[in-house]
Amino acid sequence: MGLTQENLATALQISYQQVQKYEAGTNRVSAGRLFEIARKLEVDVAYFYEGLDPNLEVEPLDHGGKSRAVIELVQNFAEITDPELRAAINGLVKSLAQRRRRGPAAAAI
Repeated sequence: MGLTQENLATALQISYQQVQKYEAGTNRVSAGRLFEIARKLEVDVAYFYEGLDPNLEVEPLDHGGKSRAVIELVQNFAEITDPELRAAINGLVKSLAQRRRRGPAAAAI
């Protein structure tokens, strides 16, 4: 459509990172937001559904949003604006998860 993610984000008054997450499928797009995006791109909402197979089985995204603790963790993490701090926290969480996957013996080391 000739817009960058940053242009679209500015038009929608959201961060370009949020637009990236929508495009990558990391975050779901609400019906209202999809309507806003269509308006900014000057297309009908149906544009986003063209060519889709109506019989296609869709797998739910496993985003961990079933647990209150996970939801709060993600909300709090999203408020951290320092990229280095975000990277450090992400690394810590990955490291802890890997230790857990390796089993109790690895966690005791």
